Amino acid sequence: MNFSQAFCYESVNRSCPKTIYPTAIRGLLYMSCMAVIVLTVCGNLLVIIAITHFKQLHTPNNYLVLSLAVADLLLGAIIMPASMVRSLETCWYFGDFFCKIHSSTDVMLSNVSILNLSMISIDRYYAVCQPLHYQTKITTAVTVIMILVTWNVSVIVGFGMIFLELNIRGIEDFYYDNIHCVGGCFIFQGVVSGTVASVLSFYVPGFIMLTIYHKIFLIAQKQVRSIACQNVHSEARASNMERKATKTLAIVMGVFLSCWTPFFVCNLIDPIINYAIPAVLFDALVWIGYLNSAFNPIVYAFFYSWYRKAFRMIIVGKIFQMGSSRTKLSSD
Repeated sequence: MNFSQAFCYESVNRSCPKTIYPTAIRGLLYMSCMAVIVLTVCGNLLVIIAITHFKQLHTPNNYLVLSLAVADLLLGAIIMPASMVRSLETCWYFGDFFCKIHSSTDVMLSNVSILNLSMISIDRYYAVCQPLHYQTKITTAVTVIMILVTWNVSVIVGFGMIFLELNIRGIEDFYYDNIHCVGGCFIFQGVVSGTVASVLSFYVPGFIMLTIYHKIFLIAQKQVRSIACQNVHSEARASNMERKATKTLAIVMGVFLSCWTPFFVCNLIDPIINYAIPAVLFDALVWIGYLNSAFNPIVYAFFYSWYRKAFRMIIVGKIFQMGSSRTKLSSD
């Protein structure tokens, strides 16, 4: 398999190298990236329309899901198309300033998505583990504060790191002498920046989610056993409930960890091993992380029958009928 080597700008000094993929491979890669983009945009758009249109879905938990869907939709509609061109053409043709905007927004929206997942896990903890206090603790006002914190922290992290060049603080000379080139757009991080960014953006939220969902699962098991003990005939039903809870939590954490762990592990160790990880591998891991935004509507919405009914009504156009917003959606 032959890959041609050239430069992004042949007549410019210090131009980035350009890899030219065979036409068949490039076409296949473009189709794959477009499929991810369409799935991300359409899936999250359905979630947004469902929650905003149907009054039954106007709940604190669904507002968190709405925030997650907005972040994932923007990631798919704004960030992924430019990332697709950068990844497959192996050059950036949109200028340095737009590169900074793109990188900042990419980091911001990815952080919003991950932090929203953490907030949803906190909401689920109170719903399952403290059901009697859920409505007093997780109110609409509390949910709005959670959403504002998520977005504001992500904006500060994303735009602050890129525009203040915190990612190359202390290694500026090395970066501009050995890494920077014309036609490139990538986030280069030193040991301190890579460690701090990875810990705050992934490892802390991931630990929170693992801890909370593990506790939820243990308490759900207790509740199921309690139901089974009270009624012998409910034992089979309790067993099914336990299996469903196990499956749901396993998929929630499995999708999140599968999509983001490879990237953040490499992001953490790359500066330590003197940046030995190939750029093409990093690009691939970024797209695997993007997949989480495509899968989120499936994991957090398609599991529930009331969302599925809402989606069907949206797709066939029933939401344009009078009074459709008050439709009683079934629940699991």
